[in-house]
Amino acid sequence: MAVIKLAENSGFCFGVKRAIEITEEAAQKYRGHKQVYTCGPLIHNKTVTDELRDKGVKIIDGPEGASEEDVVIIRSHGEGKLFYEKAAQIGYELIDATCPFVKKIHRLVKNAYDDKQKIIIVGDSVHPEVIGINGWCENSAFMINSVEDAENIKEGQYFVVAQTTLRREHFEEIIAKLKENNCRLNINYTICNATNARQESCRKLAQEVDAMVIIGGKESSNSRKLYDLSKKYCEKAYFIENIKDLPLKDIELCNKIGIAAGASTPERLIKEVIANMSEFITENNEENLMHDLMDEIEKSLRLPRGGEIVDGTVIQVTDREVVVNLGCKKDGIIPKDELTLEGEQKLTDLFKEGDEIQAKVLKTDDGDGNILLSKKKLEVNEHWDEINSALEDKSFVNAKVIKEVKGGVIAAYKEVYGFIPLSQLSDKFVDKAEEFIGKTLPVRVTRADQRKGKAVFSHKAYLTEERQKKIDEVWGSLSEGDVVEGTVMRFTDYGAFVDIGGIDGLLHISEISWGKLKHPQEVLSIGQKVEVKVLSMNNEKGKISLGLKQTKPEPWSIIDEKYQVGQVITGKVVQIKEYGAFVELEPGLDGLVHISEIAHKRVTNIADEISVGQEVTAKILEIDRDRKRISLSIKETLEAPAVEEEEEAVAEDAE
Repeated sequence: MAVIKLAENSGFCFGVKRAIEITEEAAQKYRGHKQVYTCGPLIHNKTVTDELRDKGVKIIDGPEGASEEDVVIIRSHGEGKLFYEKAAQIGYELIDATCPFVKKIHRLVKNAYDDKQKIIIVGDSVHPEVIGINGWCENSAFMINSVEDAENIKEGQYFVVAQTTLRREHFEEIIAKLKENNCRLNINYTICNATNARQESCRKLAQEVDAMVIIGGKESSNSRKLYDLSKKYCEKAYFIENIKDLPLKDIELCNKIGIAAGASTPERLIKEVIANMSEFITENNEENLMHDLMDEIEKSLRLPRGGEIVDGTVIQVTDREVVVNLGCKKDGIIPKDELTLEGEQKLTDLFKEGDEIQAKVLKTDDGDGNILLSKKKLEVNEHWDEINSALEDKSFVNAKVIKEVKGGVIAAYKEVYGFIPLSQLSDKFVDKAEEFIGKTLPVRVTRADQRKGKAVFSHKAYLTEERQKKIDEVWGSLSEGDVVEGTVMRFTDYGAFVDIGGIDGLLHISEISWGKLKHPQEVLSIGQKVEVKVLSMNNEKGKISLGLKQTKPEPWSIIDEKYQVGQVITGKVVQIKEYGAFVELEPGLDGLVHISEIAHKRVTNIADEISVGQEVTAKILEIDRDRKRISLSIKETLEAPAVEEEEEAVAEDAE
């Protein structure tokens, strides 16, 4: 019997799924009021675009294809700067469904272009994503899609980005060739992580199977790359768009068949292909056909066993039971208490003679010569099938928390009960589970044992995945140099951690103020809202460095606007040396009061006159912008002593 295996990472990626959800919401919102368009097919999958067309979404070729009263959606591939400008001129409503990861590339390229850098885009020059990226540098980028293209790039300094769906191996080959040409590169690894994961799982599966079937739109770049990758490792590789393209005869004799799908392939299409292949292989397997034939012959001769699921036809319905013809020597009886009724429902409301019905055998003899059946037990089996399916594909189900038990809670998914440990109730510490009782939570099935009737759920897994999606979205929307609002969450001796939309960034103590700080608490407080600048991002380590002082002018850069020679200022003494005292005018700006400018008298020990932390008034004597030095005088702000007092002081010194 052939085995069909689906690659671990297949189907819609985050950006495509987001674009489809945005478009479907717009179609529903504006239907009958405004015409909704997408500029070009939303994704490279005819099945999806046909369904959107049925929902009223039409396609235009460019920004001029819609009028002022319409709504236009920018697809996940993104558009160039000129598109937005033309849309604004026409005046229609624009909904931007550009993938956040593509949007980030737009910002990177625009900033590099504004800095007069030469830009290289590694990718297919006719792909809409690449065309859109090039539109953010006035279409001036060098387009490279092969090692041969790279050979034509001359020596120089370049800013490099990649099409999100590119194979990493291909990208690395091109980068290596550019370096051979003595190109100095600022490399940005903008290949989507989902693309890498999809290609890697496809590659592994192709090495294990006899045939690979790639499902995707004919125009889909990432689906085409999966096909090329499969051909490299598997002799039989097929590229199909839907079940009509399935090469059933070619794969009939294969023992192991692998399936992978592009980022624009709907899950239902993947399931249709798998179901169609399974049905064909089963129907054309001689052994299975013979087995099915023998089953039909024996069915009328033998009685079903306890626990077996049987099909039959309703032959009688009473207020107390349903009688079923099972095609064997005995009829089946389903008592009222083995059926699920709601409210005032009667058996006659649900069943009538001739209905096809399925049930589970409880006993082969109920004492009256009939086979005792149950619909309830069958429903439980169906629910367990759903639980096992969720365990296998790592999807989520909704479970209602019923009661608290030792170490956690019991939650119900339909007729299946599972245990949620306290540690899996939340992504935060939970001491007591009272607040969760009665709530319905999305959970992941982590263990399922139908034989023992036990399952284990995790709500924490759902929260963690949702948080990761949010983090990925924030990462995709951020670039170095962005100024964003954040909330101070906690302190360390070396800085503060600031939440910038679900991600914590480090605000190092040296980046908080232009002045010197001993601890962040001197200028910040927990919960405080601050505007911070993104200084650096390390995607691999998940670390972001932030700056607060960079959002304010460096004091010396605007000193002429605030300070002049002769001006009297008030400042705090921050340091005392033998030759004078340093006074802070503002954070990052200190002035020196020389010992001779402390007082009108001779001063031998400055600490006798002033102390650290003391506020003093001083006059600006000199501002040296080149050396960044300010000379101050305290005595210039003090009234000079009378002549007699000066003479007495001189006389005392003479003695």
